[in-house]
Amino acid sequence: MIALPDLASLGLFVAAALVLLITPGPAVLYIVARSIDQGRRAGLVSMLGVHAGTLVHVAAAAAGLSALLAASAMAFSVAKYLGAAYLVFLGVRRLLDRTTSVTSRRPERRHLRRAFLDGVVVNVLNPKTALFFLAFLPQFVMTARGDVGAQVLGLGLLFVGLGVITDGLYAVGAGTAAHWLRGNPQFVRSERWVSGSMYIGLGVAAAFSSTHRK
Repeated sequence: MIALPDLASLGLFVAAALVLLITPGPAVLYIVARSIDQGRRAGLVSMLGVHAGTLVHVAAAAAGLSALLAASAMAFSVAKYLGAAYLVFLGVRRLLDRTTSVTSRRPERRHLRRAFLDGVVVNVLNPKTALFFLAFLPQFVMTARGDVGAQVLGLGLLFVGLGVITDGLYAVGAGTAAHWLRGNPQFVRSERWVSGSMYIGLGVAAAFSSTHRK
């Protein structure tokens, strides 16, 4: 059964979560890159994929599996570098793809399915998301209220709901700006280089960023 804290703690959690969510991080930058590359709809679908991946981490945190990832340096490193490599792969694929969002004739359903699956993979392979939930959610859990796993699950689902709203706004904003810029021929010619470089930059940053582990 899903459980939530009292109203005072819940308000504090929502405030803290919103501050964290509106601060641009790897997930936000990935969604923005997808929106610039393929438009608002693809950005929103990517956002849903990212948060579908987040649900995996929420379930793992509720089950206590995140503690295993935190304790195993090898498991952490493997997940970290796989995620980074996948982002670099997306960037290289975009750089090699000479089609643009204006000229591309790929079927819309396939196009959006790929955006969703890429979002899932990117976030599932992000061990920092698992460690974030392991570190953040327990701050608002009270053992006196009963099942700790149920409380973690409830807070995690609330966090995902808030993330869908904030990241959705990022996707719409970036997609709207890109739609306006597509009227500029110079932007159309450079679009794949911009989006491809953003994916690769995200992958490199993820690979070399601090793990915040002792």
